Amino acid sequence: MTAEFLQHPLPELNDSTSLLPLSKALLMPRIAIEDTMPVIDGGEFAVKAVEGERVHVTSKVFADGHDQLAVRVRWRSITHEHWHSVAMNELGNNAWECAFTVTVQGPHQYCVEAWVDQFASFCYELGKKHMAGVPVSLELQEGRNQIQQAAERSEGELRERLLLLHQQVSGLLETEQVARFLHKDSAGLMAEADLRPYLSTSAIYPIDVERQQALFASWYELFPRSVTDDPARHGTFNDVHSRLAMIHDMGFDVLYFPPIHPIGRSHRKGKNNALNAGPDDPGSPYAIGSEEGGHDAIHSQLGSREDFRRLVAAAADHGLEVALDFAIQCSQDHPWLTQHPGWFNWRPDGTIKYAENPPKKYQDIVNVDFYAADAIPSLWIELRDIVIGWVKEGVKTFRVDNPHTKPLPFWQWLISDVRASHPEVIFLAEAFTTPAMMARLGKVGYSQSYTYFTWRNTKSELSEYLTQLNQSPWRECYRPNFFVNTPDINPGFLHGSGRAGFLIRAALATMGSGLWGMYSGFELCESAPVPGKEEYLDSEKYELRPRDFTAAGNIIAEIAQLNRIRRQNPALQTHLGLTLYNAWNDNILYFGKRSEDGSNFILVAVSLDPFNAQEAHFELPLWEMGLPDDAQTQGEDLMNGHRWTWYGKTQFMRIEPWHQPFGIWRISTS
Repeated sequence: MTAEFLQHPLPELNDSTSLLPLSKALLMPRIAIEDTMPVIDGGEFAVKAVEGERVHVTSKVFADGHDQLAVRVRWRSITHEHWHSVAMNELGNNAWECAFTVTVQGPHQYCVEAWVDQFASFCYELGKKHMAGVPVSLELQEGRNQIQQAAERSEGELRERLLLLHQQVSGLLETEQVARFLHKDSAGLMAEADLRPYLSTSAIYPIDVERQQALFASWYELFPRSVTDDPARHGTFNDVHSRLAMIHDMGFDVLYFPPIHPIGRSHRKGKNNALNAGPDDPGSPYAIGSEEGGHDAIHSQLGSREDFRRLVAAAADHGLEVALDFAIQCSQDHPWLTQHPGWFNWRPDGTIKYAENPPKKYQDIVNVDFYAADAIPSLWIELRDIVIGWVKEGVKTFRVDNPHTKPLPFWQWLISDVRASHPEVIFLAEAFTTPAMMARLGKVGYSQSYTYFTWRNTKSELSEYLTQLNQSPWRECYRPNFFVNTPDINPGFLHGSGRAGFLIRAALATMGSGLWGMYSGFELCESAPVPGKEEYLDSEKYELRPRDFTAAGNIIAEIAQLNRIRRQNPALQTHLGLTLYNAWNDNILYFGKRSEDGSNFILVAVSLDPFNAQEAHFELPLWEMGLPDDAQTQGEDLMNGHRWTWYGKTQFMRIEPWHQPFGIWRISTS
């Protein structure tokens, strides 16, 4: 025994807390309801769902003795007083399950209820005794008594129907009575009059129901200022109109812009993040704010507010929703520094503390202090009002820059407050940080999240990550958006892998998740890095970058087909339901996705080698289709429409990256 232990003895138990008073025990539930799912942190946070989704509920429900239990799930939208209910099905070993469909956006609630079903218990024993040849005359009398008592406590039509049932069974022979008692109509009628003895109810658990685009969407990111044919001429909102048709034809439905606000001049960054900018350098759009205005203003070189409104409308005509960056940071010229100096941190010498992420320094950016005395609550309300202001301009989706560096309570309040009046609003968390923090951002309300997908390249890395995203608690709280690149991240895998490498990452992203995104230039296979870094050389963050989107070697057609395949196959419209299958080659990732009703079954094989042909024997998951190992199935290549017949479970593939480094096949029995 150490001295340290002696200095810190365990506290003594308090007799008043260790004893259970009889009065309390008599009020405790007789029926146990445990391990209910889906639940996040005991119900502290809402489970994610989308309109039209079937929410699958499981629970362990049991009681002492051998009585039969009735178990159901009740749910409702909190905007409705009426609760819906559905009976749970017993799976054995105390496990129960059911599913219900949520049909409207907004916060929902559900709970599990259970009680002793006296009539079901009676029927269970009656059936067993009758089958064993045991006399049941007394049991039949008990059954008739139950019906009589149910009628006495009922009213109206139900009472009349129960009296009729009592009259019918009373006039039948013993065998006919047994059959009548055991008929499903009798059980249904008695259930309507059930007293629900020993009724127990779980905690009430929250569900946040969003629109479909929170789960299934394809994002395209561009800098409006680079939509120009002259690197000396700043692009405008009006110029972006020329890109809408091509972006739509590639199959995207979200058009995302980095910050469109005025850019500060103080400490403006030059090309390739140089500390000193030239007179014509546009600066980083993340250095928000100038004498023209701040987060609620538009950079004058992009156009007017009316120009922005016309672009939002034109994008909608092309099936594109405009998403904006919400970056809570300021240039040193932001109006807030003079209007609200108490919202910032100042050094003892009177200078302001700029942003740092050692060893990186962002001299052109300063951060607000959410808990400064002058910032509570005025800063929080101002930021909320900025979001609402852009919502009123037609923006329903926001990509939030580095949300993990801002207080979690702020996000929990802002997101819930905005969505209380605008439930259609979607927030994407751009947070590359620890897993716990990324998950927590999902819990506090973020609809989607950036992911580690960017750095998962090998078969083992991808298999582990895709599996994790399909398991609790991630599946309940975190929707992964598989961005293949960003203005900040030029993935190392793409630096020297050529066109095949870009196709590999596009296939993995589009097939692996219902949400994916790409930054402009990916379709042109742009990959020139800053030497030794995962950053773009001549980064568009610091200069205008006109592009020729018809340049040779582009993968525009392939991206369009991948997005088309996603839209046509419900199994691919979520990251959930992904199952890894056997392909005996460490360079080939092979997985499948199947729709809930089983009608849509997609198999995906991706070679992770952009340079060499790869071969493998692989298994068709016939067992999931209820088929024997020698069954015949039909295959269809969704990239080119080719069809064939597979015979048996074990098959062979060869993937040549110079042709197409992946296969996407629809499997069916006919």
